[in-house]
Amino acid sequence: MPERPVSLKGVLVITGPTASGKSQLTLELARHLGAEIISADSAQVYRGMDIGSAKPDVATLAEVKHHLIDIRDPDDPYSAAEFRKDSIALVSRIQSEGKLAIISGGTMLYLKGLKEGLAELPAADPDIRAEILRQAEEHGWAHVHQELARVDPESSKRIRPTDPQRLQRAIEVFRLTGVPLSRLHRQSVEACPFPLLEMAIIPDDRLALHQTIEARFREMLKAGFVEEVQMLREKPRIHAHLPAIKAVGYRQIWSFLEGEIDEQTMIKSALAATRQLAKRQHTWLRSWKNLNLLAEPNTQQALKFVINSTILE
Repeated sequence: MPERPVSLKGVLVITGPTASGKSQLTLELARHLGAEIISADSAQVYRGMDIGSAKPDVATLAEVKHHLIDIRDPDDPYSAAEFRKDSIALVSRIQSEGKLAIISGGTMLYLKGLKEGLAELPAADPDIRAEILRQAEEHGWAHVHQELARVDPESSKRIRPTDPQRLQRAIEVFRLTGVPLSRLHRQSVEACPFPLLEMAIIPDDRLALHQTIEARFREMLKAGFVEEVQMLREKPRIHAHLPAIKAVGYRQIWSFLEGEIDEQTMIKSALAATRQLAKRQHTWLRSWKNLNLLAEPNTQQALKFVINSTILE
């Protein structure tokens, strides 16, 4: 089996629930195939969010080229549309150098957008976002949700008042365009410009996955996760409403540091939220077609999928 493909025409995608072992599998495949890795993780894009996002360490980053890690500060949100644009450009460059690109991560919205395309939406407007935030602080997010129900009833049925990030975006899009977000989503979109070999690790033993989730979170705490969040809190432009801080683990520790919950409640809440994330990821993956499934991060089985596929010429 060659260590590096001579030519190629597609991209390998590796995904799965959190804590399923996809990062280690991706790294081993990259070593075997001489590939570069494009991260599809909505927390790893942010600087200063290392421990809680399970970001690769310095030695790993030096050994295998990784992309879309540490490209933004947490107060500068990164969207699925930006991921699609950036990953397509990266794949083109990586392939021009005769290398295989591996897109790896568990942010399903990123992967869905890459695979199926995204509607053309306006860029974020800081002034409008600030207006919506002031409105929510004065009247509550339920009041903002009532406005959405008036201008975009379809989106209001999908977006809950307890989801301020999506609620703010839906209102923002309408104020910028005068068109409901639901209608924009129905517009024709461009499909992925290159073939994908999609591979997912879906563990058979859910209890074992939950045990791994707990063990990993406790290791993160020992490694300084709380201190990492405290450093973020001390930065002037970072606040609890940012998408980065709403990442699982970060938002629970933030609440703990704010004095809203005690340490044990923080741990229980973070573990419950991580299990729910894994469940949502599993649900997303069940609906995907042409998905090569692994019950565990088995490198040899994954290599067989690659060699028998059409992504390598």
